[in-house]
Amino acid sequence: MKKGFYENFTKQELILRDHLAIDRTVLANESTFLAYIRTSLAVTAAGATLIHFFTEFYIQFIGLALIVLGVFILSWGYRRFKKMEQEIKRIKRQ
Repeated sequence: MKKGFYENFTKQELILRDHLAIDRTVLANESTFLAYIRTSLAVTAAGATLIHFFTEFYIQFIGLALIVLGVFILSWGYRRFKKMEQEIKRIKRQ
């Protein structure tokens, strides 16, 4: 398994400033996940709009592709969020 950046630190080495930085990292991780959700919703809504308002096949196909892309963006963001959350929790446990 690839060694992560946060494996270089142990809890005993951390001072207050580092603990506060970890808390900021948790908040930044949540904020980033919310950005993935917003992007996913926007792309999915654009796809649904194309499907709903246009009858041409190629435009409806593009709309369907956008909906699939929106779901992919959401799943990708969730995967990254959980991976980073596990790294942060591991640092806090050590």
